[in-house]
Amino acid sequence: MTRFDAVLFDAGGVLVLPDPLVIGPLLAYYGGDESIDAHRRAHYAGMRAKSQAGAVEVSWSVYNVAYVEAVGVGVGEVDEAAEVLDGTRHAPVWRWMIPETRVALELLERAQIPMGVVSNASGQIEGTLRRETCQVGVGEHVEMRCIIDSHVVGVAKPDPAIFDHALPHFAEFERSRIAYVGDSVTMDIAAAHGAGLHAILLDPYDDHAGAEFERIGSVAELAAELAGPTTNA
Repeated sequence: MTRFDAVLFDAGGVLVLPDPLVIGPLLAYYGGDESIDAHRRAHYAGMRAKSQAGAVEVSWSVYNVAYVEAVGVGVGEVDEAAEVLDGTRHAPVWRWMIPETRVALELLERAQIPMGVVSNASGQIEGTLRRETCQVGVGEHVEMRCIIDSHVVGVAKPDPAIFDHALPHFAEFERSRIAYVGDSVTMDIAAAHGAGLHAILLDPYDDHAGAEFERIGSVAELAAELAGPTTNA
């Protein structure tokens, strides 16, 4: 027996990241490191800052500052670089698939673990994921029972009511045995708890050590628990 019968995922920060191949060269102009590793780290640094500030979904100023600082933008360039990031990190740029997450999703699919996506987005996330990551039903990529976009359904996290649009697709399972994996304390953990789900924070850099909620370093950890060990991408 496993702890969970099904898994729901946030999209941004769990399945995809702001594309470092787009943002990297823009911030390099201000002295930022262009490497993918640096920009992966920067996203979670930004999310940590956002959570610590209690910032609402539409407020990204602290995220932007933390992000550009994390990639090494100099003190005198931070404000301008953060403004550039704010103007660039719009919805279509959330598209860089996290490779090891994709491997873990494939393992979960092979183990027949029911999955879905619940994301605060702008109407684009189902199309974005369909290109490289997953789709609703059988298709070219990993199968999901649903992909819920806050813009489409009209309710966004931290309001737990967003899950009312996903949970009918998992009606055979108790809510407490459905895991929800997200990267935001204020948005994802709060909403999942409010909906009666088991909330898990994706925290690959141990930014929230000592937190009372469950954390994992990668989706591969959850896949190993539910479906057996996987390999690195």
